[in-house]
Amino acid sequence: MQMMGLIGGMSFESSAVYYRLINEAVRTRLGGLTSAEVIMHSVNFESIVALQKAGRWDDAARRLGDVAVGLEKAGASCVLICTNTMHLVAGEVQARINVPLINIIDETATALKKNGAKRPLLLATRYTMEHGFYAERMRRNGVEIMVPDAGGRTATHNIIFDELCAGRVIDSSREKLMAIIEQAKAEGADSVILGCTEICLILDPTALPLPGFDSTTLHAESAVDFCLANGLATNAA
Repeated sequence: MQMMGLIGGMSFESSAVYYRLINEAVRTRLGGLTSAEVIMHSVNFESIVALQKAGRWDDAARRLGDVAVGLEKAGASCVLICTNTMHLVAGEVQARINVPLINIIDETATALKKNGAKRPLLLATRYTMEHGFYAERMRRNGVEIMVPDAGGRTATHNIIFDELCAGRVIDSSREKLMAIIEQAKAEGADSVILGCTEICLILDPTALPLPGFDSTTLHAESAVDFCLANGLATNAA
């Protein structure tokens, strides 16, 4: 198995989920007490949030690019940005390294297409829902997303930042998200993307009014696929 590099800490709540999912997948596939070869650089989320709020995406790209370079130098065979929002700068980060950056948007789109989903509702941060980078990347993959109305986008964003990133899971917020999904279903959505890596903390993708696709799980599983496949190829050679 090859080593994967994780850019975490955005937030650490979801980074902990990544670590658990990756190691559970490796143990399930290889058995025994096997665990994954992982390097994680957990950044200070407060500093990243400040750059997001200020629209300083170039500075954010440099920061994550520096982290990715460090992970590659430490032996990572691939890199993951463990957050959807910061895939806004994924191209700049990939340009700094010589190993693949496994893109969470592409992996989610692949799962959607495999399951015949064509009009998913995206639940994510305001940046991910409104900036355009996510919709454009999905469109390149043949998927046309929906987003909630303005009130729904504000509610979802606030639930993520004010609650989930702070480790707070509130039943009334779950009810708000379920109502947003029901509204989207009535408007023609055929599926739901849990497009923030913390949303899996409050919504079970198997217990929604529409088929759910958890980007965190899909991203983690793709990294395991990559590192196990390439590790086996290296051993065979």
